[in-house]
Amino acid sequence: MMTGYQHKRVVVVGAGRSGIGLARYFMARGASVVLSDRRPADALASLAPLAANGIQLDLGGHTEALFTAADLIALSPGVPPEVPVIAKAFAKGVPVLGEIEIAWRELPQPLAAIAGTNGKSTVTTVMGEAFRAWGKQTFVGGNLGTPLIEAVGGTWDWLVVELSSFQLETIKQFRPHWAVLLNITEDHLDRYPDMASYQAAKARVFENQTADDWAVLNADDARVLAAAQSTAARRILFSGNRLLDEGMSLGGNELIWRWAGREERFPAMELQIRGQHNLENVLAALIPPLVEGCPPATAWAAATAFRGLPHRMELVATVKDVRWYDDSKGTNVGSVVKSLAGLEAPVTLIAGGKDKHGDLEPLVEPIAAKVDNLVLIGEAAARMAAAFSGLTAIHLAGSMVEAVAIAAELTPAGGTVLLSPGCSSFDMFKSYEERGRVFAGAVRALTGAEEGCHGS
Repeated sequence: MMTGYQHKRVVVVGAGRSGIGLARYFMARGASVVLSDRRPADALASLAPLAANGIQLDLGGHTEALFTAADLIALSPGVPPEVPVIAKAFAKGVPVLGEIEIAWRELPQPLAAIAGTNGKSTVTTVMGEAFRAWGKQTFVGGNLGTPLIEAVGGTWDWLVVELSSFQLETIKQFRPHWAVLLNITEDHLDRYPDMASYQAAKARVFENQTADDWAVLNADDARVLAAAQSTAARRILFSGNRLLDEGMSLGGNELIWRWAGREERFPAMELQIRGQHNLENVLAALIPPLVEGCPPATAWAAATAFRGLPHRMELVATVKDVRWYDDSKGTNVGSVVKSLAGLEAPVTLIAGGKDKHGDLEPLVEPIAAKVDNLVLIGEAAARMAAAFSGLTAIHLAGSMVEAVAIAAELTPAGGTVLLSPGCSSFDMFKSYEERGRVFAGAVRALTGAEEGCHGS
């Protein structure tokens, strides 16, 4: 294992926030750093200060000679190790590590890793707030916001980190003290050949755990239980569908925590976030702090103070008695299903984007039951239109602004407009955040818009 980076040649792949953080990290440790990205220089003008500080930029493609001559290749989240130039360097013996692995090796603090298809950001945030309310210095980040590499050197008591399947692909020794697996539903089948491969990537969160560690598992998800079958960690279950003898579950209108012979009950109506999926998120989020000793009243106060995340069922505005929700973070079919479940008909659904090639069948029933108008955008529009033909009125839009205009014209008073794309944003936008901001801007431009608040 490489333990020092002084005078080492390091190629960092991907010039997003994590890649820039990695480049600075290695530069500060005396490495000779190359930051490589396929995007052209004119799209990455913000990198000029890095070049001025001695970081070599390799833009507009990946220069093979730089990769094969490196002592280490460091991957930003989302960069697949199968990229030909990376694979070629690896075949020649160049080590390849991801950002999570690199950061974890220098972070001695206990770490809670949150994985799953949906709900990761909410669980990560609520868990982090519970630790903070308990008085612990807590880093919250990873796939959510701040890259883990930026935590290195901080004086933390706890690290609470959201992890994507892409980030888990490149771990080697990474070992979270707490590994939380929320759910596994179809997603990223544009990246993985099948569901088994996607599930295997999620399961890696348990890979290096020992009997001194903990695994928090969704008792209602057979794929989650299968993924954790071989974990050495101690298991704690949560369930939104049945009352558990031990663990965290829903019973009537209460969240019920049973552990070490004790029982605590928390009234669900005190939460500001709504929906079955959010109740399940809170069930999972509270387990690590409670087991570690956080007073139940303190953990619950943190959960009830949480108002929801931007772009996740966020009420943008009410216009002419029509509620407009931004669920731009709903980037897979399972997420759209859960978001529709929390709404009453009539709904106008704005969906589409970069197609992940997931199965659209789970949306057939909720669209038929609740969606009066379906407005489709982006690369996936044609496939989605074909899949949902005959279920509801379908409209195609060339832009988000046009989609909002169509929805405003068609949705009756008392109805709801929901942006929940079921797809990634990268065909039309830089991120799901940008997609949500464009949507919100178009909504607020409508005559009579009244600013809303965070919803469920």
